[in-house]
Amino acid sequence: MIIWLASYPKSGNTLVRSLLSSYIFSKDGNFNFKLLRNIKQFPDNSLFKRIGVDINNEQEMYKNYINLQKSFYDEKTIRFIKTHSCFFNGAIYGQGKKEEFKFTDGHNTLGVIYIVRDPRNVVTSYSHHFQQTIKESSDRLLSYQLLGKDSKTYCTTYLGSWKYHYNSWKVFEKYNRYLLIKYEDLVDDTEKTFLKILKFIAHLGKVKFTLDKEKFNNALKTTSFDKMQKLEAKETFVEARNYLNNTSEKIKFFHLGVKNDWKKLLDVEIKDNLEKELQNEMKELNYLK
Repeated sequence: MIIWLASYPKSGNTLVRSLLSSYIFSKDGNFNFKLLRNIKQFPDNSLFKRIGVDINNEQEMYKNYINLQKSFYDEKTIRFIKTHSCFFNGAIYGQGKKEEFKFTDGHNTLGVIYIVRDPRNVVTSYSHHFQQTIKESSDRLLSYQLLGKDSKTYCTTYLGSWKYHYNSWKVFEKYNRYLLIKYEDLVDDTEKTFLKILKFIAHLGKVKFTLDKEKFNNALKTTSFDKMQKLEAKETFVEARNYLNNTSEKIKFFHLGVKNDWKKLLDVEIKDNLEKELQNEMKELNYLK
């Protein structure tokens, strides 16, 4: 079954996957980029092709999400899957023709770890990664979007708006299958937050939690921002590409990190508009008082 690692882009998903892959898929807890291959992305073009779905037909892809999960993720094995998709169970809005689709179901999904970040900092990071202006990134954040639609590499993903995305995944709260992780907590106290994630996984799997302290400490040390930044300078990181545009242009992925300060990068008009449009969610997350 699947444990989804869900997030809006540029919210800390890579850090969570790096920690998990180091601890779970390595012998000693030491991180390298190859370990991330153990955590696949969904939706994925190659998987759709293998079950004969036309990847150029968005409606057909949405219809086959459940079939795809049944085909490749068996119920006995826990798999961690990254997604930037919003959760949908019903009509997908903003796509013209109204049809009913399901992102996943209880037979395929064990739980959700949702990573969220202050949307003001998401805008600045998004702007750098996708080579857009701050204004363009802010507008995207507030509107319904498809991610990767014109990309040859990445599968079209129904992103929605930041607000819709964040609220959509909370449906799993009532089933006790949902863990919210704030990027800021992950950075400020990585040890405590990562321990929380591992305990949640044990809870989902209904197993007694035991910690391998050596692997845990190595995972923490080798996934620090400085270590990741130095590693990127030496090795190829496949996610360091601008996939909004149909190019293989490489973008420095570990760019600002904890120094990504919206107070220095957002002008007053954009900041005020974000806070106005997202005030309920930002207050709920203590990003606004």
